[in-house]
Amino acid sequence: MTPTRSSVRLSDGRELIYFDESPGSSRSSYPDTRQLPPPPPASQLRYDPLTDEWIAVAAHRNTRTFLPPSDACPLCPTSERFASEIPAPDYDVVVFENQFPSFSDRIVPDEITQVTGMVPVRPGYGRCEVVCFTSDHDSAFGSLPVSRVRTVIDALADRTAELSAVPEVAQVFPFENRGVEIGVTLHHPHGQIYAYPTVTPKTAAYLRAARRHFDKTGRNLYADVLAAEQEAKVRVVTSNDHWTAYVPAAARWPFEVHVAPHRQVPDLPALTDAERDAFAPLYLDILRRFDGLFGKPMPYISAWHQAVTGAGRELGYLHLQLFSIRRAADKLKFLAGSESAMGAFVNDIVPEAAAQRLRDI
Repeated sequence: MTPTRSSVRLSDGRELIYFDESPGSSRSSYPDTRQLPPPPPASQLRYDPLTDEWIAVAAHRNTRTFLPPSDACPLCPTSERFASEIPAPDYDVVVFENQFPSFSDRIVPDEITQVTGMVPVRPGYGRCEVVCFTSDHDSAFGSLPVSRVRTVIDALADRTAELSAVPEVAQVFPFENRGVEIGVTLHHPHGQIYAYPTVTPKTAAYLRAARRHFDKTGRNLYADVLAAEQEAKVRVVTSNDHWTAYVPAAARWPFEVHVAPHRQVPDLPALTDAERDAFAPLYLDILRRFDGLFGKPMPYISAWHQAVTGAGRELGYLHLQLFSIRRAADKLKFLAGSESAMGAFVNDIVPEAAAQRLRDI
């Protein structure tokens, strides 16, 4: 069932959207009682001519909230003792504009000036949103019921469709960071959505490879990779009628899984109801296996790769990349010299062995 959608404006003008699982529900009658200062202006984008990449500079993010106590969590529902980012006393799933965004549409005229003739500068136009999966501060995505995961997918699809329609947005990226080892600044279960003004370096590399493959074979690259993994079987962790979860043959991270639909779709809005329903139990199973590897919560990044909004969109193939920096019970993989300076990854665990360990849980 499609969640009920209602929206409000916070006291500083930012948008907040409730996605309620009960038909006809609306929490938009609860006002934001805080007196917040205006949101910060857009960041700067500075072009690096050495790598052909745009770098965002958002100095205001240095003051963002950092690991507050649970009774002052900005992602919990508002209570009599604390007014949070969410005015309602309870919620199912909530999406709102980030108070400390890397990208926004709040452009200050003439604020961005050129720094050198070699480094063009432009406003970091876009949007950053926070996605709260549950009102339960002590929960986790892996503890959500199947029905709630479906609500989250519907919310992400809603936001992807709306943000993709903005002319200045080049791609929409939903993701979740979990664990202090990853660098989370809030413990409450939540994800984020970045609507980028440029195609990211990773996606640009995907598109170059996909274009070469299509020009050579007339086929979609990711579809061929998925078919090869399904045929090989050795790196497949689990699957169902609509999705396959596998460890990539050239995985960069100690434990990395791709979760892909069995047909090429560009993004989350393109998924059918059956595909959305089938995703939830499979993904929850993978998260359970991740937590079972070392008998404690696994730090991870969960990243939805979606098609770009412009040139190359036909090459996209929606898939989720889930990976962890934990390589042993008491060891993390740090991106040191080779990875950070050269972008050349060295994996500590053989992908086939990682897949076997995940299957065995």
